Amino acid sequence: MTGSRTASPRRADRPQDRPRRLIFAGEALVDMVMRVPALPERGGDMLAESAEVTAGGGFNVMAAAARHGLPVLYAGGHGTGPWGDVVRAALAAEGIGLLRPPDPDRDTGFDVAFVEPDAERTFVTALGAETMRGPGSWDAVPAGPGDAVYLSGYGLAAPDAGRALGGWAAALPPGVLVFLDPGPLVAQIPDAVLAPVLARCDWLSCNLRESTLLAGAPSHWDGSAPSADRTASPGGTASPGGTVSPGGTVSPADTASAADTARRLLDRAARADVLVRTGPDGCYLALRASAEPVHVPAPRVTAVDMTGAGDAHSGVFLAALADGLPALEAAARANAAAAFAVTLPGPATAPTRAQLDAWLSP
Repeated sequence: MTGSRTASPRRADRPQDRPRRLIFAGEALVDMVMRVPALPERGGDMLAESAEVTAGGGFNVMAAAARHGLPVLYAGGHGTGPWGDVVRAALAAEGIGLLRPPDPDRDTGFDVAFVEPDAERTFVTALGAETMRGPGSWDAVPAGPGDAVYLSGYGLAAPDAGRALGGWAAALPPGVLVFLDPGPLVAQIPDAVLAPVLARCDWLSCNLRESTLLAGAPSHWDGSAPSADRTASPGGTASPGGTVSPGGTVSPADTASAADTARRLLDRAARADVLVRTGPDGCYLALRASAEPVHVPAPRVTAVDMTGAGDAHSGVFLAALADGLPALEAAARANAAAAFAVTLPGPATAPTRAQLDAWLSP
């Protein structure tokens, strides 16, 4: 940290700090969610206690932002077939616009999510038309001053698509707010792709495991460790009846290192402010204009379903910036939205603005 930084978190006063629209440069796909008493043994079979098919992945971030009044445009791909129909119907229900026509040759991808009684989730994913391949595949996206662009590490890590997405994002013009969530695949993003995006992004949002890997800080995690938030964005894990807020599963020692990790990320990113989510303790907010990272606590709740908690956090945080809230207040509101989300079953459970306001009222 440099001595020139002041201790007061700045208000969202630059043009890009109050986006008028969110352009989602990620992937919306279909979740096939199966609740199981345990994972089946290798070669075995098991009857699910319940199952549902729903739009998932990046859809959850977009829905959270839209429910808080931020206009959203989906810039990723979508396919021709039943899975593409599911995603388009869900986007339309939330008032989210489509940038691209359906891919006539591929359907949207899907994942099978096994949810165990302790809320742990195990996924197998088949990518489809949501992944944009080839040079120039993002060049027609109309991102300009006043827009926020959300980037997912899943798109940057894809071997045949990450370079095109990263190159486009790194070259976005001034006045575009670039929000990067590297996600659990952070260690698999090639440095040649990640470094230019880190140099350009305005906000970097990670859970503690991801931030530790990205910062190169000492940790018991490595690149092969499982993530606590597999849902394409930050989240957390807790057993039913436990307390939870955005971030990964962390110990007190991990939480104590979060502030230092946030400082390291400020040094690695050329211009970004940083959110490090720390499980039940909420998150740490590190601003380039501040002397020290600030701890932002989260409400304690009884967790029912962790799926989509971190997505709610990201979407509501961006919507709060669009409303003109200071970053500290936006982070607190995002924490609360994620806490609300885990009290309900299902992936896209972010509250509306009215629901969250009522929930937070004394």
